[in-house]
Amino acid sequence: MRRFLLLWFVSSSLALQLPFKVPFFQTFRAEEDESLNETPRIAIIGAGAAGSSAAFWISRAQERFGLNVQVDVYERQSYIGGRSTTVYPHGNSSLSPVELGASIYVQSNKNMVRAAEAFNLSTVSFAEEDGTFGVWDGEQVIVQAGGSWWDTLRLVWRYGFMSPRRVNTIVQNMLSQYLTLYSAHTPKWDNVTGLASEFGWIDMIQNTAAQVFESQGVSKQYIYELVEAGTRVNYAQNIDAIHGIEGCVSMAADKASQIKGGNWQVFENFLKHSKATVYLNTAVTGISQASSSSRPWVVTSPKGSIRYKSVILAAPFHQTGITLPSSLSSQIPEQPYVHLHVTLLATTAPHMSTEYLNMVPNTKPPSMLLTTWEGVRRGGKAPEFNSVSYHGKINENEWVVKIFSMEPVSDEWLEKVFDGQVTWVYRKEWDAYPVLPPTTEFPPVKVDTGFYYVNAFEPFISTMETETIAARNVVDLLLNEQYGSSICGSRISGSEGDTKISDDDNFVFGWDC
Repeated sequence: MRRFLLLWFVSSSLALQLPFKVPFFQTFRAEEDESLNETPRIAIIGAGAAGSSAAFWISRAQERFGLNVQVDVYERQSYIGGRSTTVYPHGNSSLSPVELGASIYVQSNKNMVRAAEAFNLSTVSFAEEDGTFGVWDGEQVIVQAGGSWWDTLRLVWRYGFMSPRRVNTIVQNMLSQYLTLYSAHTPKWDNVTGLASEFGWIDMIQNTAAQVFESQGVSKQYIYELVEAGTRVNYAQNIDAIHGIEGCVSMAADKASQIKGGNWQVFENFLKHSKATVYLNTAVTGISQASSSSRPWVVTSPKGSIRYKSVILAAPFHQTGITLPSSLSSQIPEQPYVHLHVTLLATTAPHMSTEYLNMVPNTKPPSMLLTTWEGVRRGGKAPEFNSVSYHGKINENEWVVKIFSMEPVSDEWLEKVFDGQVTWVYRKEWDAYPVLPPTTEFPPVKVDTGFYYVNAFEPFISTMETETIAARNVVDLLLNEQYGSSICGSRISGSEGDTKISDDDNFVFGWDC
């Protein structure tokens, strides 16, 4: 039961300057004469999960087939990772860092799993502090469990056997389709709605998650309490507002892990192994079209204007401030994002205040407290947070805690909730996740010849992992269109004449060809 409430792919999230230097960054040479360099050039805008993996996928074609291209990656921030980054408690780099944004990945996230292995990155299992969780409705803890036989009986008494099983069946069916994205015959797409149709997911994206689960016989109580707790912690959206696919994603947490020291290391290694030129602190201000047939795209930044054969936009367009020709910008509808407040703190309190939670004194609150909006629907008080979770000890006397909320939480509130035992606080605001209502309309993946938009996939599924999949698909489209090649063969994946590739249980398309 407890695994249904863990985070899953976890939408890419959040950003902060990281305390490291990357030796492969190169200084831009403003005096460079473009006419002297005839090697085709590809610009990638953004160095998060999408942009870093796009550079890596291109490098796979360079290694396998001698593809002759130069890749430049532009990043307006001073670090790699986008919405995946870490913070040191008390600002002390001798302590273990805490994920501020995209926290975990799971075994079905095969690109993240393979990257950790390929780059020799150590992983740690993600778990609640003491294995207990609860659901808070704004006034009381309505569910609490810790994995004991008594807790299981209480959950069965409240929800029955069938609702959890039905949710599990729906999620597993979704995952079985999703996993074909790693197969040798992975589908290709330049239209996200077309991919959803091929997977048989149209009903799931044009209906809310509440409607999808209810149509399959899941009880309303289970949907609006436990399943909603998952959508609120993963995407800060209620079960009756988010589309069905992301509702399933929120319930698909199994064998969750994170990279020791920070998940951003995967994306750093993607770029390091790609041998791309990375320009940090370099915000692209405009992308325009030129008359040149060999280099029709002009990328303008504070470093100057450079011409490229192809451009991959790997960041949410309306957050970049990039100026595009109206014929292109008009194709990308504005995508609202959830503005999320993340509060990290250190505390000597081993658990939240029982008084605040209206619990019997001397009882122990859960280490992970999620929330439901169901109390508000019944006229009750709104929860003041989306989730509160203990993430282990900093030292013998202190714990680190992460809070997600829609509004900032005050110092006074923290003192009340943690019995006056707060020793450190760090606050960050993010446009963390796309707003994900039911829809069958998505931005174009291919905006124009040689111009591709990775984040067209994000309103469909928003996670670190799916950004790497969307980037792989874009690179395959680009290589096929521009160079008659692909990551894994002389033609694009799924076409006749592909290089022969083995498809077994360990096969991951893009890594194995």
